[in-house]
Amino acid sequence: MIGRLKGILIEKEPPIVLLEIYGISYEIYIPITYFDVLPETGQETVLYTHFIVREDTQLLFGFLTKQEMVLFRELIKVNGIGPKLALTILANLSEKQLFHAVKHKEINTLMKLPGVGKKIAERLVVEMKDKFKNTSFSLIFREELLVRHDPESEAVAALISLGYTHQDASRMIKKVASAEANCEALIRDALRTTL
Repeated sequence: MIGRLKGILIEKEPPIVLLEIYGISYEIYIPITYFDVLPETGQETVLYTHFIVREDTQLLFGFLTKQEMVLFRELIKVNGIGPKLALTILANLSEKQLFHAVKHKEINTLMKLPGVGKKIAERLVVEMKDKFKNTSFSLIFREELLVRHDPESEAVAALISLGYTHQDASRMIKKVASAEANCEALIRDALRTTL
């Protein structure tokens, strides 16, 4: 199992990135929202990964955080949700929004996701509800929320907790990002751009 990769970003062609590690390049499928927050090509990046092997293909899926990888793994266990649909769900809902939709049985919210009909939305609520109650699953999420990799990730997480989508939060932080800025400064500057 390939669980984490650290290498140079060679190409970014949605929905795939090419990551080179010691001369070997890996094709990795990622949520579409990551393309706004990944570094430029030629720079180093780290992705948590999930490797799927089938008779006719081998696919590698990448995530910026361990919690997103864990959530992806749980989503693909839901009957009717394959890896590509799981990526779409992660690209359109933050972890917090998905928790909320499942907890409050918001079928209509889930049905707004591309590729999710009523049956799949209902299955999501039923099958994910118990997983979200699982103590070890919740602990992984709490730990990951407490330990972010850099000020930009922390700032994006903070904006998501304020109600912004992952895509909007990432875009806002990218506009104001600088090497010297800490998390608080990034959040403050990002919110000022909305005034």
